[in-house]
Formats: sequence, structure tokens, C-alpha cells
Amino acid sequence: MIKAYSRHITLLLFSFMFYYNISGQQIPVYSQFFMNKYVNNPAFAGIGDKFSVSSNHRYQWVGITDAPRTYTLSIDGPTKKSNNGLGAFLYTDHVGPTRRTGIQASYSYLLNINSKIRLSLSLSAGLLEWKIDGHKLNLINQSDPALLNNVLRDIVPDAKFGFIMFSNNWHFGASAANLLQNEISFSSSTNSSGNKLEDHYTVHGGYIFNINNDIEIDPYLLIRLVSPAPAQVEFGTKFSWKNTIWAGFTFRSANNVENFSGDAASLLIGYTHQNNLSFGYAYDFTTSNLGNYSNGTHELLFRILFNRE
Repeated sequence: MIKAYSRHITLLLFSFMFYYNISGQQIPVYSQFFMNKYVNNPAFAGIGDKFSVSSNHRYQWVGITDAPRTYTLSIDGPTKKSNNGLGAFLYTDHVGPTRRTGIQASYSYLLNINSKIRLSLSLSAGLLEWKIDGHKLNLINQSDPALLNNVLRDIVPDAKFGFIMFSNNWHFGASAANLLQNEISFSSSTNSSGNKLEDHYTVHGGYIFNINNDIEIDPYLLIRLVSPAPAQVEFGTKFSWKNTIWAGFTFRSANNVENFSGDAASLLIGYTHQNNLSFGYAYDFTTSNLGNYSNGTHELLFRILFNRE
């Protein structure tokens, strides 16, 4: 009786944890939107003339035990037909004893609205794994069979849709993630109705100002929407010199548009070698109360561009 009761309490706590996470973002958030737009919206695949292989490494809230760590690998670019694009990405997100791992592949189709404006439509499909490692938990009841030396996991299908309308100097688009809204269940006997993957919506736009032949300014605005949390607003600007060296900043609100309380402000720097090898770094200053315990967030990006054959 005691063990059975303890098991139910443990599962109840994990159900609450996943329900609480639903109130915020269930997908990774990155500070270097400029350098890897594809992971935010699959419709970016194919709108350029080169293939891009990118790797993101994000270490969030340094100094806090078991803080989130996110790793992403993506590839996207055009096919031999100028109206098609392909892409794929793999990510893993670690938070304490929990881990999310996702993989998706995408296809985009490009339409000519007129001689200057094009529209890209894209659909991604893949799998998402949620995992809890019982080895990393310190239980009050060490003999509790619910998680003792157990690894709980669930794998569900996932899908994402996106569109972009763009020209040479501007873009506007939106994407919808977690389209299937599957339920996460670690046991057939557990009620998983509260462990639902909510659909996430991202709306974004940007413009490139060519100051002269050497300097470009690239501001953008991005809004993240997931119910029942308030909208999160992010805006930033990148300053580029000869498409080689760049610097910039971003500011992200704390899911509260009404008073626009801050979540993080980021400084960005980067370098591109011979138009095909890029390195970027972002440092996030935590502007919420969490900053009293965190030393900020580090994000590294590596990107290789190569021509299609």
C-alpha cells in the first residue's frame, strides 16, 4: 500500500511538472535568429542559393545546477529546381533529469508572386522523444519503484508548418510547431491528459538596410505565441561589415506584452571567412529575477555554406 501510494504521488508530481512546462515554451529558443532562421521556420529552406549546415550550442543560466542545455544540428538549402527547398534538423534539450530529442525533415515550395516578391510554403514531419532519467533523481523513498533506476520515455510523431513572403531586402512569415498536439505518456496506466504538446506559433519580420557597399543593418521582430502563456516579443539588430564581421543585440520579453518585463538581453558577435565558414557567439544577460542566481547564457554557432551541385 505504501509503495503503491508513493508511486501515484510521484507520477502525479511529474504530471504537474509537464503541465507547468506547457505554460511556457516547449520548443528551444535561440538568440542568434539572424544566423539560423531555418530552425525557427522551415520555410527558409531554399530561399537562398547555397546549402547551409549549422550547429547551435546553448548553455542557459550558467551557475544554476541542472540548467537547460540545448544542442542543434541543421541543414537546409535549394534543390536543382529553383522552386524547391529541403531541410532537416536534430536537437536535444537537457533540463536536469529530463531530456527532449527531436528530429524533423522538411520540404518547401516557392511561388513567384510577382517579379520581386516570392512566397515559400513548407511542411516538416518527424519524431519527438521525451525522457526522464530516474538515475539522476534523489527520492525521499529510496525504495520507490516508480522511478528507482528506471528510464521513462515516450516517442510521438511531430509536425510543423511555415510560410515566408520575401524579397531581396525584407521578409515576413510565420510558423506553427507541435501541430499534432500529441499527449506524452510514460505508462499505459497513467492519465496523460494534462501532458499535452501545445501548438506554438511564431510570427516574424525583418528588413535589410544597405547603408553603403560595406555596411548593412538587419533589424527584425519576432513574436512567440503559446496558450495559455502571454505572447513573448523579441526584437534585435545585426550590423554587418562587408558580409564578414558582424555585431548586434537582441531583447526578449518575459512572456508579458502588457508591461514588457524583460527576460534577457543579448550581445552578438561573429565572423565569416571567405563567404562560407561562419562563427557566432551570443551572451544573454538575464534581466528577470533569475539573474540573481545565474551568470547569464552562452550560445555558440558554427555554420558552413556550400554551393549546390
